[in-house]
Amino acid sequence: MRVIFMGTPEFAVPTLNALVIAGHDVVCVYSQPPRPAGRGKQLLASPVHRAAELRGIPVRTPHTFRDLDRQAEFAALEADVAVVAAYGLILPQPVLDAPRYGCLNVHASLLPRWRGAAPIHRAILAGDPVTGVTIMKMEAGLDTGPMLAIARTLIDDKTAGELAEELSGIGATLMVEVLADLETRRAEPQPELGVNYARKIDKAESRLDFSRAAEHVARQVRAFAPVPGAFFELDGERYRVLKVELANRDGKAGLTLDDRLTIACGHGAVRPVLIQRAGRPVMGIDELLRGRTFPSGTKLA
Repeated sequence: MRVIFMGTPEFAVPTLNALVIAGHDVVCVYSQPPRPAGRGKQLLASPVHRAAELRGIPVRTPHTFRDLDRQAEFAALEADVAVVAAYGLILPQPVLDAPRYGCLNVHASLLPRWRGAAPIHRAILAGDPVTGVTIMKMEAGLDTGPMLAIARTLIDDKTAGELAEELSGIGATLMVEVLADLETRRAEPQPELGVNYARKIDKAESRLDFSRAAEHVARQVRAFAPVPGAFFELDGERYRVLKVELANRDGKAGLTLDDRLTIACGHGAVRPVLIQRAGRPVMGIDELLRGRTFPSGTKLA
């Protein structure tokens, strides 16, 4: 098939690669414009942009599709289908209608459970036991289009980073399967019940809430690992927590229960396993405690 690919983060790269390996003619890649990054704030192309350039595929990085000229350029590619994976721009109806078979999206949730920007994080925070990938035909509504395929996986104790990597691979495989019989595959409308919106993550949400049960705090840690990283503060310093274990202990929420940084929650307690001080690499708890003491009864915020 003659394919336009639209994506930006690392999550989308496996789908781009899978399309090429499957023999599809990826005529153009659309990605978000390069952004300032690093200490020097130099412009950095997105992971998809870089992956496309390595394969010699032309890349376009419009800031918007509201411009009629951008819409005309898109239509002029005369694609059979556009494959979209975490692109990040709203596609107006003329763009959705331009390819022969429309625009198909790799969405990292079991629709309609988590529509919106942060389905992986929200599924972990909510304590969902299962998530997955839905391939849907895009329409004007937010992730409301009919479904072409679904694949499921257990969440278990995976972090958002680990789950995103797994789902990106599942989505790539599933999209290739859908394109193989797209002409005859039936699209099913999404159920009307069970709709939830996965709003974009606010960095303030990653502050650990020790007033909640220990299981919720552990989900916060997993949902925000590796970025932005769940955190607590002490004496003006921020500590990012990347992994915790549950401890069968109780105490006043937010206070340490011993000198091993066991932290009381609203119910139960957690103990950091991997942690990071500002400006330093991630370290194990033993390494942290060799250079910093947390006496029992220390109040964390």
